[in-house]
Formats: sequence, structure tokens, C-alpha cells
Amino acid sequence: MASVRILDRERAAILGSLSVGVVPRIGLHHIQVGRKQEVSAMLQDLKRIEDGSASVRFVVGRFGAGKSFFLNVIQAVALERKFVVAKADITTDRRMQATGGQAQALYAELMKNLATRSKPDGGALANLVERWVGDIAHEVKSAGGTDADVEKNLADQCKPLQDLVAGYDFVTVLQRYYRGHLDGDAASQTAAIRWLRAEYPTKTEARQDLGVRTIIDDNSVYDYLKLFARFVTIAGYAGLLVCLDELVVLSHRLNNRVARNNNYEAILRIVNDCMQGDVRNLGFVFAATDDCMSDKRRGLFSYEALASRLASNRFAQGGLVDLSGPVLTLANLTPEDLYVLLHNLRRVHAKGDATKQFLPDDGIETYLHSCAQRMGAAYYQTPREAIKDFIGLLNVLEQNPSTDWKLLIGEIKTVNVQKADPAEEDAAEAADDDLTSFKL
Repeated sequence: MASVRILDRERAAILGSLSVGVVPRIGLHHIQVGRKQEVSAMLQDLKRIEDGSASVRFVVGRFGAGKSFFLNVIQAVALERKFVVAKADITTDRRMQATGGQAQALYAELMKNLATRSKPDGGALANLVERWVGDIAHEVKSAGGTDADVEKNLADQCKPLQDLVAGYDFVTVLQRYYRGHLDGDAASQTAAIRWLRAEYPTKTEARQDLGVRTIIDDNSVYDYLKLFARFVTIAGYAGLLVCLDELVVLSHRLNNRVARNNNYEAILRIVNDCMQGDVRNLGFVFAATDDCMSDKRRGLFSYEALASRLASNRFAQGGLVDLSGPVLTLANLTPEDLYVLLHNLRRVHAKGDATKQFLPDDGIETYLHSCAQRMGAAYYQTPREAIKDFIGLLNVLEQNPSTDWKLLIGEIKTVNVQKADPAEEDAAEAADDDLTSFKL
């Protein structure tokens, strides 16, 4: 089999990230294993978005089961299919609905991390708008048009946006960007990008700089995501994919019940719109733990309307699966999957050179046998700790080539594998606002 080139940058990102238990953002194709059915289901979602529909998915799995990794894989696939991808982690200061700027902060984070195929690491918003404006200007002027013709063409392309909520101001900002582009006015272009990133704190400041009377605030985040999805299709992309990780923060770190329910109401609106066909060229992917979904007191299922919409298919039992619903539960990796994954990691560690591998095949088998004895089935169901130890083993063997790998494997003591998200444990220890403590 022909060897695949592994760049130093990819190697460093993969090994560095996995060694501390986080997901690399590049080089995922070198280590991806399993998840064939789940990836196929997401590819069908992307096809629907390309065709002008919408999609919403909740990727569910235990802490350490690979949700963030799966999201990164889907993001990479979407970029290859010419999607624009916006991604962010939900925190207590960045959430779906709020009154103190937290929802606006989430939108700003999504725009900051906006990625395209040419800028996969984020920061693509200004490049996207500049490219679109430049392409229109080049096309019109190549046909003998004037600057006025360019502006008219831009306005004509944006007419569908004016039919959406807040569309008029959105189009006005894009036109101001073009005038700044035409006049060489960097301040106007910067102001337009600031507005699109939801960085204006007041409407007064936006009116002074851009002549618009609205800003992207807590109450309009979802409306502007729908607007932006339509805009990117006008700019020549397949659609917008919004990836939101750490949904567990809403259920287990947001202790105020009213605030939780308001966020669940915002998610319900997204689910309803996407499933009823009211949205075009927009997809949402949320990553959540089991308890975040099913907890009847704090999770999404505590909100009755969401519980009914996200309930699993009653016939999908006894090994049968239904991947057409909004909830996509990640199946456990098999021991065979983990074996292949460790082989892939060994190849990445050796930069694809089989002569520089510091652990033989027997060593991988011995290591997995050790994991099974120490951790039980958890070593492949939530493989984070097993992967961290394996990379540590390879690093030590590389830097100490005379060391016997058998002795090193025998000295590994990792036994307790974290089975719950720290957010859920923190919430269990904290006093819930729904309860009243008292003394007798």
C-alpha cells in the first residue's frame, strides 16, 4: 500500500492534541476509524442543505466517546463540499438565548471561527465578503459595466435577503462595504465587517458609522444566521453549517431554570424551523452527552416540547438503528476499531515511515490487552485515556530507544476512566436553584 505523506504540522497537531485529551483540527483523515453509518447520515444531511433544505442534528455520546472528533470530521467534509462552517463551544457566557449579551457573544464567536475551504482555520468572514464583492466587480466591468452597474448588480443579487427578517440592514451593510472597497475606504470596510461580526455594542454607533438602525443582538441571533446562510449561497457556496459543541453547559452549568428553559425554547425554534422546511441552506449540529439529553430534571428532555421531538424511534431496538431522526447517537468504537486507530497513530508518530516505528505490532496487541485488564470495556467505549497513554508510550520509546516496551506497558497504572462530563459532576455537587435549602 502506498504511504500517505504526513506533514510535520499535521503530526504535531495530532499527537499534541490527543496527548492532552483534546481533538486536533487538522490531519483527521490520517486517524479516522469507524463511524461509517453516522458519517453517511451526515452526508445525506449535507446533500439536503445543498439542495436548499435545512438540517438539525444532536450528536450524542458519553464523555470521551469522540463527539468533538466527529464534529471536526464533519466540518472537514463540509468544507470540501464548499460549505461555509461556523463553529463555537457553548459556555455560560456564550449561549443560545440571553439578555446580557451572551447570545450576541455566541454569534460573534461563530463569525470569528467562520471557515471556508481556502481558510479552514477560521477568520474567513472578511475574505468571503471581499471575494464576493471583487468577483461581482470583475464580472460586470469585464462586460463593459461601470461602478454604478456593479452596485446595481450587487443590489439585485441581494434582493432575496430583503424578504427575510432584518434583511434590509444586512444588505445596506454589504453595500457600504462595496462603497468602501470602491473608494479605498478601509474604515468603512472595517465597520461593515464589525457589524457582520456582531461587534457593535449600540445601535447609535452603528447608525453613525453605517447608517443602519439595528445591530445583531441577543434577540436576533437566529434570524441573522438564517440571513447569513442565504447570503453565502448568493456568494457561491453550498450553504452554512453551524456546529455547536458542549451543549452540556446549558443543562448542567446553567443553574437557573428560567435561563435553561429560555435556551431550550431557542433550540426548539431551530428544530421546528429546520424540520418543517422554513429554512434554506442551513444546518445545525449540536454535540451533547447522554445526560444532557435524557436528564428529566435538567436536560433537553426536561422541556416537554423538545422531548417529544427528539424522542427515539420505538422500533429502533435490539441492535436496529434509525439514523433519520434528529438525534444521532454515536455507537461505541469496537476493540477492532481501536486497534486500527492505534496503528494509525503509530504511523503518524513515525511520519509514515515504517522503519521509524518504535513499537511492533505485538506491542500494540499487548498494550490493548493491558487496557482491557485495567479498564474493562471502557478502554474502547471512551478511549481518551487509552489514546493518551499510548502516545505517551510512543514518545518515551522515541526518546529512550534502549527501553523495553514490555516493561513500560507493565508499569502503566491508569485504571479509573472518567465516565461523566465534569460539567455534570459540578452540577450534581452544586445546589440547584429549583430547590430550597433550609435548617430545622
